[in-house]
Amino acid sequence: MTRSSASAPVPLEQRRFDVVVFGATGFTGRLVAEYFAAHAAETGVRWAIAGRSMDKLEAVRRELATKNGALHELPILIADSHDVSALDRLVSETRVVCTTVGPYAKYGIDLARAAARHGTSYCDLTGEPTFVRAVIDECHDIARGTQARIVNCAGYDSIPSDLGAHMAWDHANRTHGEGLSWVKVFTGRTKGAASGGTIASAFGLMEAASKSREVRKLLLDPHALDPNEGDTSEPARSRDPFEADQRGVRFDEDLGRWTAPFVMASINTRVVRRSHALLREEGGGYGQRFHYNEAMSFQPGPRGLVTASVVTATIGGFFAAAALPPMRHLLERFVLPAPGEGPSREAIDKGFFEMHVLAETESGKRLRGRVAGTKDPGYGETAKMLSESAMCLAMDGPRLEPRFGVLTPATAMGMRLVERLRAAGMTFDVHDA
Repeated sequence: MTRSSASAPVPLEQRRFDVVVFGATGFTGRLVAEYFAAHAAETGVRWAIAGRSMDKLEAVRRELATKNGALHELPILIADSHDVSALDRLVSETRVVCTTVGPYAKYGIDLARAAARHGTSYCDLTGEPTFVRAVIDECHDIARGTQARIVNCAGYDSIPSDLGAHMAWDHANRTHGEGLSWVKVFTGRTKGAASGGTIASAFGLMEAASKSREVRKLLLDPHALDPNEGDTSEPARSRDPFEADQRGVRFDEDLGRWTAPFVMASINTRVVRRSHALLREEGGGYGQRFHYNEAMSFQPGPRGLVTASVVTATIGGFFAAAALPPMRHLLERFVLPAPGEGPSREAIDKGFFEMHVLAETESGKRLRGRVAGTKDPGYGETAKMLSESAMCLAMDGPRLEPRFGVLTPATAMGMRLVERLRAAGMTFDVHDA
């Protein structure tokens, strides 16, 4: 690994680009590049694509130029995920770096460090709690000092959950002048394919957990990403039954439906709780005794119970099998998509998702909300969410809170990102119940 440069950060106003898309040759990276190709010019975003292979990047540029001839001159930057000097040069040329290169625990930490050192804002698609914890521990104080916004989990995990909870709090605060006691988010109708990169990340977590007691402990901690992780001054925070990860089928009385564990809750819930904890550090937060959790939802009757039970058993069986290295290797080789693979464009366009938001204010008023997208959540909508996050960080600085460090989508961009995603076709609605 090459040593990093110790030179002072280049002032933001002197940088060539507003956004660099790192990893533009991967499946999701191409979708992000296509989104920028379609939308960057209308808002004046200066952007470039980056990765380690000039040949592959030139192929992406040629493909983009077939739809927009001006992109024949789209700039290309070359850097490897582990070449620290090259990453330093890359981040010094842009206000924001947007990366799709995962698994992030394997390929992401050097770029996050470089961004923090150079005062370059950063966003990614990770769903790996261990990686986010490492970024917090290594980069938060540095990024605060350089005034960089480092934003993990800016895709399907965990923007719908994080902004769904933030939207509910914003409504309660503006409409009723109070905070929230709790928020629950439930996935509803969803159609989408599992990402090869997401599966690779999940399997990497399983392998790490099988070898490390500390990793297992972190994955089981509901507040693993809080800024005061390890501080027990808040009473019994990790033993609160409301915030325990759901393990089986339950009937939720507030929603009036059967529910089952949601695979992505293990990262989404921690991100929302970090948002609350970061705001509490500033004397705010979502509520004095705020709690959050999420699950999958099904119909209220016997059919819903059966479906929830089957889904729970299937997920449990899959992860039990995947926990065994020989079975995991067989699944990777013969069954599951490889990193960089994805569904057809037709399948992406036919996908969708919805999430139901329930909340209660501190005085007992109930709120209901909905977050939804009209493309495959892990691909089409994720590319949209990451791209809009990058453009928000690059172009909306004066409208964002002067908050820096390792942040969440909600604490970095808040309702400004909600506005952008609404304008891009996503649904973010909330009202009194």
